[in-house]
Amino acid sequence: MLRVGLTGGIGAGKSEVSRLLVGYGAVLIDSDRIAREVVEPGTPGLAAVAEEFGPGVLAPDGTLDRPALGAIVFADPDRLAALNAIVHPLVRDRSAELEKAAGPDSVVVHDVPLLTENGLAPLYDLVIVVDAAPETQLDRLVRLRGMTEADARARMAAQATREQRRAVADLVIDNDGPVEELVARVREVWAELSRRAAGKG
Repeated sequence: MLRVGLTGGIGAGKSEVSRLLVGYGAVLIDSDRIAREVVEPGTPGLAAVAEEFGPGVLAPDGTLDRPALGAIVFADPDRLAALNAIVHPLVRDRSAELEKAAGPDSVVVHDVPLLTENGLAPLYDLVIVVDAAPETQLDRLVRLRGMTEADARARMAAQATREQRRAVADLVIDNDGPVEELVARVREVWAELSRRAAGKG
């Protein structure tokens, strides 16, 4: 099994890279998706978040009100740390279960947005960073995701810098250009991952 950490700044295009890698046969473990699962209604995770942040972070239907919670944590590093202390251990445990279920010859790609911030690079056989210029990220967040510029800049500022991410990368996928360039680069990366996985076998 080849364990790959995949990360990148918000708006860099990491989700598209994940999708392309899955198309080649990678087993994807998506930390963001798992982070949503562990705070679904009825879970201990949601109960812990509501206890920490108050009932205002719950929507009328009992689900997590993500915009309300985001407004709290992205404006205050201490509150973000408190949220992470609840969610990260739950995500880690669920990720380990999913990885165990993958076959021994698998290329397992862990999509981890905060890999750099949390010092997780040593946990993987190699780290891929999807990289884009800050102005590219900002444009995508505002134009494609409908964020305000202020909100987009706050989300970007809460993450590691571009230089910090690139410093932990074994492979970098530059994603400032057209999608055709991204597809070609991911094809190259998959060939490298396959080669390394075969070498581990």
